[in-house]
This record gives sequence, C-alpha cells and structure tokens, in this order.
Amino acid sequence: MTLNREQFVLDGVSRETVAKLRHYAEEVARWNPVINLVSDRSLTAFWERHVLDSLQLFNLLPERCRSVADLGSGGGLPGLPLALIAASARPDIRVTLVESDQRKAAFLLSVARSLDLDLRIELARIEDVPPLNADVVTARALAPLKVLCSHVLRHLAADGLAILPKGTNWEAEVTEARRKWQFKLSCKQSETDPSARILLLSEIMHAA
Repeated sequence: MTLNREQFVLDGVSRETVAKLRHYAEEVARWNPVINLVSDRSLTAFWERHVLDSLQLFNLLPERCRSVADLGSGGGLPGLPLALIAASARPDIRVTLVESDQRKAAFLLSVARSLDLDLRIELARIEDVPPLNADVVTARALAPLKVLCSHVLRHLAADGLAILPKGTNWEAEVTEARRKWQFKLSCKQSETDPSARILLLSEIMHAA
C-alpha cells in the first residue's frame, strides 16, 4: 500500500475499502459536534490529517503480527482505519480499541457495526484492561512517551512492537522517556508530515 498525498488516494486498496474509509470520515464529521472526536479545524483536512496519517502505520506491521491494540483510541485513530485495511489485506489480524470515554466507545461501536467490521472494543481505562499481550501496540496523540511506555508495557507481548506516531517534539520526548525507560528504538519519517516521526519501540523495560 502506498499513499498519494496530492490526490488523497490509496494505491493497492480496493474501492470497497476506500468507500468504507470515506464512510468512517463522514461518521466522524456527523458525530463530532456532539462528542468532539477531533478538532473542528482538522475536519477540513480529515482524509490526509487523520486517515492517511493512520494508514501509513499499516506498512510497518510485522509479518508475524496477528493482534493490534490501539490505546486511547478516541475517535478510532489509528486503530479503526488499520482494522479496515487489515480486514481485506490481512484478515488474520485482530484489532482491539481501548477507550474509556463511554460516548466515544459508543461511536466506535456504531461505526464498526455500520461497516460490518469485526473488532474488539474495550470500554475501560488502559490500566484497568487485563493485559492484551498484543503483537503491536499503537497510540496516537494520547500522552508523552514517558507515560506511553508504561501503558505499552502492560499490553505488549514480550517480543512485540510499539508503533507510536509523534509530532515535532518527538526528540525531546525520547530524551525524557530514556530517563525512566530502556527500549530499542528506530524512527520512520511520517509520510504526511515531514517534521513528524513514527517511533518503533521494542524491549521496553524500566531503566536500571
């Protein structure tokens, strides 16, 4: 799968899946005045700012990945777009969305049903959900990396991979997190924002 920023299309993705992604975007716009799923300003560029930004993570999923946990999913980003792509491209992957806000969880459930999408939604605080032992853990715009590491460690399999999109302040977040945590790290430049990075973390543990 490749992203085309100019035309906002997805090469290698079926028309049916693109139609489902657009339906999801329409549902966010419909629910947003009531629940505030994303900022009103970002709605005008929702396809690139949120959908494509989430979907670029799909190419980073390891071949052995069978489970993805999206922590603090909110309006479903990045987990719901990933689940839509996986449903057709890698149907062996099961996606779990963790969201503690009841109204946002209701939105996620409504969208999943309307798209006939098989995913698991956990309505609970991240720290209250039993460990998910996921092959991949994602989280977007949830918390600083030093906080994320604790959440990720709880729900990531021992040999799993955390895929965490971060903005322009990513280097400072990594520096701060390393004061408390040890982890292997590699970085990928975001395809939708040259100043942003996607952090790939593994072997996370408390610093000695």
